[in-house]
Amino acid sequence: MNDKFKISEEDLALFKTSLGKTKKIKQDTVVHKPVKPIKAVVEQQKFQQQQSDSAFYFSDEFQPLLQEDPIRYTREGADPYEVKKLRRGVYVPDLFLDLHGLTQAEAKQEIAALIIACRQEHVYCACIMYGHGKNILKKQTPMWLAQHPNVLCFHQAPKEFGGTAALLLLVDQDM
Repeated sequence: MNDKFKISEEDLALFKTSLGKTKKIKQDTVVHKPVKPIKAVVEQQKFQQQQSDSAFYFSDEFQPLLQEDPIRYTREGADPYEVKKLRRGVYVPDLFLDLHGLTQAEAKQEIAALIIACRQEHVYCACIMYGHGKNILKKQTPMWLAQHPNVLCFHQAPKEFGGTAALLLLVDQDM
């Protein structure tokens, strides 16, 4: 120990007298173990989450009338100029969904969850990226989106949002 940290006998005695009669405090802090949720409760929460994520079922047999090259769709009764705005890049997507590496079943659930999230967060425009690959998701994604009642329209994304490997979609916010 350095000399600068040593206390002289006089200072130590002064310190002890200024404290008076003291006694050591007993440590009485209790450390609680973390409470683990019951397995059944956790499984129930997972089940409810899966139900809400896949609240809409997409059919693989349904063949909507889609305009191709570039792929686009407008729901009946929706403003046709909204698709043009999507094509021109007027709308900037707030949510992005990347389907790379997902199976068709997983992609269906993720798309349904994206649409639910858009409605809950009041997001009007979203982007779904499916990539080039074997074109399985590229063919199926527009067919699934055309079935959903909350999708107003979609169009192939401009180059800055993925080009031919992505779609921009507008989600109806009316509840």
